[in-house]
Amino acid sequence: MLLKVGSKNDSVKAIQAKLGLTVDGVFGSGTAKAVKDWQSSHGLAADGLVGDATWSKMFAVIAARTENGLLVDDDGNTVEIDSADDKPATASVDLAAPVVSVLGLKLDKLKGHVPDIVIVQIPSAATKFQINTAVRLAHFLAQCGHESAGFKATQENLNYSADGLNKIFTKYFKAVNAADYARQPEKIASRVYADRMGNGNEASKEGYKYRGRGYIQLTGKSNYTEFNKVVEDDILANPDLVASKHALLSAAWYWNSRSLNNSADKGAHDAAVTEITKKVNGGTIGLADRIKHFKEYYALLA
Repeated sequence: MLLKVGSKNDSVKAIQAKLGLTVDGVFGSGTAKAVKDWQSSHGLAADGLVGDATWSKMFAVIAARTENGLLVDDDGNTVEIDSADDKPATASVDLAAPVVSVLGLKLDKLKGHVPDIVIVQIPSAATKFQINTAVRLAHFLAQCGHESAGFKATQENLNYSADGLNKIFTKYFKAVNAADYARQPEKIASRVYADRMGNGNEASKEGYKYRGRGYIQLTGKSNYTEFNKVVEDDILANPDLVASKHALLSAAWYWNSRSLNNSADKGAHDAAVTEITKKVNGGTIGLADRIKHFKEYYALLA
């Protein structure tokens, strides 16, 4: 994404609304000046251009806990936390700059079906990875929504009992006592993901550091390393950004890395959803739910 003087689209409208300007969708000198001022106050190079870094910082919620149990965004707005699972309660997010459309897609129709915090991230992710047709975006959102339990979970739940570990991760707990790992997510992930997906051994704890995050649960140091190449943040040093700032962009990167646009282009039918599900999930778990949401989103976007 690159918006500058002369740009005319609804993403410009989102920026203007965010900055309290007249919303006409035309990126003129007044908008450029306001962008420069905003960039200066937020530690960015004040060039008046809106690229991925400025867009992400302007709209994304940053995971930063405060003493009263809230998340805050860059402008100091709070986002409620569900104490049960420590995840953002996205339905309560008050976004000042809803995006009406991008790439010809009427994103406003998704309101009430997809959380606002997800909708504002779509333009950047969709543009960067060509998720730019109704059928592609519907397939993408259906998979993201299912994998994240309705866009609520941005981190892998690893709070397993001993019985659960023995049933789900049988081969990893044959040589050790699962009870010694039960209800200890750091120990569980460090063992289950050790020595694979680019991670070091169990003692390195890289399995936990690079556990599943984002709306399609990016997992493993190898994936984090590749995703790190497309963002300005140091993801390897700050992997929690995948669960917060880059929850959708990381999912879009994964989508692109598996050439899932090609699968989506096969059509708006169950067979295409099934093919994509197998590539995302490794099987067909939750297929009915994925199909349901694909049809819902496609009907809104088409």
